[in-house]
Amino acid sequence: MINKERFLNTLKQYDIEISDLQFSQLDKYAEILVEYNEKVNLTAITDPEGIENKHFLDSLLFAKNPLVKGKVVDVGTGAGFPGIVTKIFKPEIELTMIEPTGKRCTFLQYALDTIGIKADVVKERAEEAARKGYREKYDVATARAVADMRVLSEYCIPLVKVGGHFIAMKGDGEKELAPAMNAIAKLGAKFVTMEEYALPDESKRTIIISKKEKETPKVYPRNGGKISKAPL
Repeated sequence: MINKERFLNTLKQYDIEISDLQFSQLDKYAEILVEYNEKVNLTAITDPEGIENKHFLDSLLFAKNPLVKGKVVDVGTGAGFPGIVTKIFKPEIELTMIEPTGKRCTFLQYALDTIGIKADVVKERAEEAARKGYREKYDVATARAVADMRVLSEYCIPLVKVGGHFIAMKGDGEKELAPAMNAIAKLGAKFVTMEEYALPDESKRTIIISKKEKETPKVYPRNGGKISKAPL
């Protein structure tokens, strides 16, 4: 479905290389995404070039980061971005995808089975998962365009083990970073760096990296209503 020559040429501009197998897996993913999207609302982006750039390239900009390794949790993964793309790119990672919507979880498992890769799909809200067996279990927690950075920090940082990283994927993340510094610190982490990219259509992408330095206080995360109504 996706245009191999065009996609590989685009990836080359970002110093990303994929194997023939990885291309085939991404192509199959695109095909089933569009097919399944006809019955379950997964994405508004269904044209091949849009999928190549706004879903796959965007996810690969996260996946190529050397900090992305070990146990990785994708919070509010939706249709599987960046989680499934990251697992295709780095098959050695242990991936967990947390998604509260049952229909999307069904799609995620179908996609994994069809592509032929393994990951855990957890039907749960992130704040509930962090109060259960998933707390401080992961080397990396990420989320793409789920919520404001202050809110996202409270969803994700409790899931990260001390020494691990919270890597947020944002559009224009710079304006969200300063207000989120307090939340990041309260949750036991410290801002490290911010990487900025532009997709081929010149839309902005920002990757914000924070390192977990100490355990998250037991009072966090709060319940979902408090997190969104009164961000840290």
